[in-house]
Amino acid sequence: MCGDAEKSRKYRIKMYQEDYSNMNVYTTDKIRNVVLLGHGGAGKTSLAESFAYLSGITSRLGRVPDKNTVSDYDKEEQKRQFSINTSVIPIEWEGYKINIFDTPGYFDFVGEVEEAISAAGAAIIVVNGKAGLEVGTEKAWELCEKYKLPRFVYVSNMDVDDASFRQVVEDMTAKYGKKMAPFHLPIRKDEKFVGYINVITEQGNLWEGKDVVPCEVPDYSKDNLQICKDTLMEAVAETSEEFMDRYFGGETFSEAEIRAALRTNVCDCNIFPMTMGSNTLCQGMYTLLDDIIKYIPSPEDRKIAGINQKTNEIYNADYDFSKAKSAFIWKTMVDPFIGKYSLIKVASGVLKTDDLLYNIDKDLEAKIGKLYVMQGNKPIEVPELHAGDIGALAKLGSARTGDSLATKATPIKFGKADISTPYTYMRYKPKNKADVDKISQALQKITHEDLTVKTVNDSENRQLLLYGMGDMHLDVVVSRLTNEYKVDVELVQPKIAYKETIKKTSDVEYKYKKQSGGHGQYGHVKMRFSPASDPEVPYEFEQEVVGGAVPKNFFPAVEKGIQDSVTRGPLAAYPVVGVKAVLYDGSYHAVDSSEMAFKTAAIGAFKDGFMKAGPVLLEPIMSLKVTVPDKYTGDVMGDLNKRRGRVLGMNPTQGGKTVIEADIPMSGLFGYCTDLRSMTGGRGEYAYEFARYEQTPSDIQEKEVAARAAKVAENNIEE
Repeated sequence: MCGDAEKSRKYRIKMYQEDYSNMNVYTTDKIRNVVLLGHGGAGKTSLAESFAYLSGITSRLGRVPDKNTVSDYDKEEQKRQFSINTSVIPIEWEGYKINIFDTPGYFDFVGEVEEAISAAGAAIIVVNGKAGLEVGTEKAWELCEKYKLPRFVYVSNMDVDDASFRQVVEDMTAKYGKKMAPFHLPIRKDEKFVGYINVITEQGNLWEGKDVVPCEVPDYSKDNLQICKDTLMEAVAETSEEFMDRYFGGETFSEAEIRAALRTNVCDCNIFPMTMGSNTLCQGMYTLLDDIIKYIPSPEDRKIAGINQKTNEIYNADYDFSKAKSAFIWKTMVDPFIGKYSLIKVASGVLKTDDLLYNIDKDLEAKIGKLYVMQGNKPIEVPELHAGDIGALAKLGSARTGDSLATKATPIKFGKADISTPYTYMRYKPKNKADVDKISQALQKITHEDLTVKTVNDSENRQLLLYGMGDMHLDVVVSRLTNEYKVDVELVQPKIAYKETIKKTSDVEYKYKKQSGGHGQYGHVKMRFSPASDPEVPYEFEQEVVGGAVPKNFFPAVEKGIQDSVTRGPLAAYPVVGVKAVLYDGSYHAVDSSEMAFKTAAIGAFKDGFMKAGPVLLEPIMSLKVTVPDKYTGDVMGDLNKRRGRVLGMNPTQGGKTVIEADIPMSGLFGYCTDLRSMTGGRGEYAYEFARYEQTPSDIQEKEVAARAAKVAENNIEE
């Protein structure tokens, strides 16, 4: 760190400590919203920590292994030593406010990344200089392309011996084209990272203690420097015809012209600057923060539109401070200790303490109370938030992530962020049955905070299901239930939602007769069972009784017996579908017959008739789409065949990928998330939806029937 930077940092610490509870108000043009993206372990959190240290938020540099960073404040994050939640760290730098979003790098927490991107205006993709371009880098790039985010590529760990900035530049250029533009080049001496070359000024700089001193550009860097400078000059020339004429005329551009042209190109995603540094040594941070201010767009340069609910017309909010107040909730924080905070981005106008805002999604109007900015999990009160700024509101009880806030006079509804759908699921059981209500309430809070967590009550199969983005995600949820909410659950493999039906016809007679002194019980039915005309309904019931063999007043009791029977089939205790039951004869006793007796007789007839009518087990079939790079298609299709999947087609898509469409039994999807990531190095993605039911192969049916018999033998048929 240079001497001036160190003096500046100490001054910031002093100012911050003197006015700890407040932060300056910043106008839209002085705001930058930057999301840190990249592979897990690339250095996003340590980069955010070095920003916090340089800007004076902290007096010493925190480290992930020491569990003392600003952004990884959660106990789960500290225990596992990787980010799970997106944290916001507002940095005050040279009269500007930079809202830094530190996001998780592991794929199970992609929902946090997607929420952050919906609120960001630009990205820094962090690449580990030692590991190079990884799958997390590719996914970060794809997200930036999807949302058209301007981006920097920052190469970390340059103080490590075998880190190679040049290799990362070459790999990124090979994959994403010649828009990659190194703004700085490293200087190494005796295998150590000792300085950098500014490509724009063609000036070398060395770190000597806490000072930066100018130096000559090393001979080994001159050719590379010229290539990088030529690339930048071409980009500058292409911004106007005048510049193009000057460029081909052999003229040079001033530094101010170069920087203005580069900013335009960066904002338009025509150039992606590349820089590098060492997070732990705070080398390269000062220049990176300056470059964020110089080249990354302010909210003024971004567009946002919603729908005016009164006029049903498009409303271009565009982060204009002079327009009506509006904002959207991009993330919800629910903490048992600090309470609930709704993190917002102001889309237009200026929000002030005690403003009256209308929640369009919930049709509620309320005072918002105090305004805050979050510094990790630390709320800092502010008097107002200008358009484009990131803030937080407390105690918005009914508000949820994605809700739009505005005024009743101008009710603007903004689109919700596109959040990934969770497909990995497990069955969860309370370890203590008395905790059922507490678990339900805790999971509700977690689902409000994390939109990629979902709970389902599968009442037909008597099981509770927990959905997430992967096994690690589910493990974190269970751990949070234990540590934060003091309830314990057990995850077990869920039951497949099989169903039972019949393929043939049967004709049975069942007599229920019981005598125990006084009035007895008597019910006698003759019934036919066959496949129903609609295979999806549980049952169809008809009666063809003639001559009063069974009085009409007992018909509903017989149907009730059938209705109760189809909830747990005789074959393997799964719900029954597609059975037609016809009552055609029977008998009754004038004294002993009752509704209960005929209901019991119908239940007995159903069990007997069902098992004589060719009972089969049906399994759910899912329509599956797997998107993978072309080179993995063979492995993926081979694996699908092992899972009894039927490949229906392959469609090429952009980026050298293929979409494989297949039908697959639900049972074949257990563990698929982990296996697909393993097969494709994390590059494969999948989605599925229910298609239909099909008859289960005989070996699987036999296994399920045997499992049911074993439970009965153990007198343990409770699920």
